[in-house]
Amino acid sequence: MGNFIGVDDDLKVVESFEEAAESILRMMSKFIHINTLFIAKNDKCTNEIVKVLNRENTLLEEGDSLPFEETFCKLSVDKGKQILIIPDINENDLTLSLNVTKNLGGGCFIGIPIYYKDGENYGTICGLDTKPFQFTESHLELFETMASLLTYVLELDSAHKQIENLSAPFVPITKGVAILPIIGIITEQRVENIIFLALKKSQQLSLEYLIIDLSGISQMNDLVSEALLKIGSLLKLIGVTPILTGIYPGIALKAVNSDVASQDIMIEANLERALNKIGFILEKSKEKDKETKS
Repeated sequence: MGNFIGVDDDLKVVESFEEAAESILRMMSKFIHINTLFIAKNDKCTNEIVKVLNRENTLLEEGDSLPFEETFCKLSVDKGKQILIIPDINENDLTLSLNVTKNLGGGCFIGIPIYYKDGENYGTICGLDTKPFQFTESHLELFETMASLLTYVLELDSAHKQIENLSAPFVPITKGVAILPIIGIITEQRVENIIFLALKKSQQLSLEYLIIDLSGISQMNDLVSEALLKIGSLLKLIGVTPILTGIYPGIALKAVNSDVASQDIMIEANLERALNKIGFILEKSKEKDKETKS
C-alpha cells in the first residue's frame, strides 16, 4: 500500500491495515497516557484484538477474543458513531454485569467504532484502564480522528488487495495446466502473495504444469530472481513443473547471472512455445480456414 503515517520525525511507510493500526496506536500513546489502547475487529459473534499497546499492566494481548456480546466493544458499536465513555465500569449499568468488568476489577473505558466506507462496521478503537482516567476534549477528538483515518486505511487496503489479485490472475487452461501471468512491480509482500496463490491453486486444481508468464515485468532485480527460485522450488516439491515465459532479453541476462538458470526450471520464449513443449498444438478451425480461402 505504501502510505505514510507519522508525527514529527516518527514517519513510517505502512504496507497493510495491521501496520497502520500499530502505528496509529503508538502515535495516540504520545497524546493520551491511558494504560491500554487497542483496535478490535468483530463479526458480530466474536470480538478479536487486532492490535494492542499496553503501558504498565498487560490488560489485553493481540489475538485475544471474546464473544462479542460480552465486550465493551459491543457497547461502543451499539452507540454508533459517537464516542462511548464509561468513567467507572463498576458504576455503569451497561458494564456492571459483564464478566470482563469482574475480571478487571474496576476502571474506565473509551471507544468508538471503525467503519468501512459503505457503513458496515469493522470493529472499534478503544482505550482501557483499571484506574480512573480524566478524558479531555482533545482525547475525544483524537479518537474521532483516528477512527476516520482507519476507515480511510481500510478502503486503501481493500483496493490494494483487489489490485494485487488483478496483477497476478490465475488462469486454468485445461486439466493439469494453468497460467499465472505476473504484472507490475515485485515487492516482498507481492512475492508472498504470489507464492501462496501458486501453491494453493496448484494443489486445488491438481496441476502438473504451471506456466508463469513474466512479460508484464520490466525489471529483474535480486528480489525477482529469488522469488522465481522460491516459487519454482516449492512447485517442484509438490509435484508441479514450473515453466517461465515472457522473459525479455535484458531480464534474461540478469536471470543467467543469478541462479535461476541453474535450477532446472524450464524457460520458454512465450506462451505458445511453452504449451507446445508440453504437448499442446494451436490449430486453426477448418471451417474458418475454408472461409479465409474463399
